[in-house]
Amino acid sequence: MSDFRYAQFCPLARAAEIVGERWTLLILRELLIGPKRFSDFQAPLAGVSSSVLADRLGKLTQRGVVRRRELPPPAAASVYELTESGQGLLPAILELARWGARQLGVPEPGDHIEPAWLKLGMLTIARHSPTPARTFRLTAVVGDREASVRVRGGPAGTVVLDEDGEAEATLRADLFTLLAVASGWMAVEQAVASGMLSVAGDPDAMIDFSALFEMDPPTPENPASPENPQGA
Repeated sequence: MSDFRYAQFCPLARAAEIVGERWTLLILRELLIGPKRFSDFQAPLAGVSSSVLADRLGKLTQRGVVRRRELPPPAAASVYELTESGQGLLPAILELARWGARQLGVPEPGDHIEPAWLKLGMLTIARHSPTPARTFRLTAVVGDREASVRVRGGPAGTVVLDEDGEAEATLRADLFTLLAVASGWMAVEQAVASGMLSVAGDPDAMIDFSALFEMDPPTPENPASPENPQGA
């Protein structure tokens, strides 16, 4: 487990030493979604070898960013989770994801998509100023797999919650469509009419749905969107 160092007395260099190696940010993405067993990383990190994964987790553990915890019976499993220091990376990772979203465009053929990434997507675009006091359940579907979260507006802005609990309306679609509708790139009516989105619940609540989120438009260099999928 060799050290990755720039040998510079600089906070940015130190941060890059900790999170800048290949796969490390994506490992942190998965742990921000929730604790994971070693085997749980294999599907969302398709392409990473077991040895590289073990190396990155070991380094993050040494740095105090990640810890390993034993679950009690009946689970009787070992999971990796973020420490308090690791949780402190959340604002930086969300800002980086927000910047990346402006470069992202639409999914390309062969792109891997996990329904569980819905949580990080909603955290990335949640509005932090006052939002309508509405609660929605969103379910992202990828093949025969799905993941759900709830989003709730209020005076402090939008919060992302676990899926359990009441919701005024439920939206169900693939991950890209949910993000496109929430960010305002695609109108709810358009997504429903095209069969890409199903909505159940209070139609009045849906009027306020997009107000719970904020997302900068794509950059001029990469202005892809559902209406302009190839960019300019």
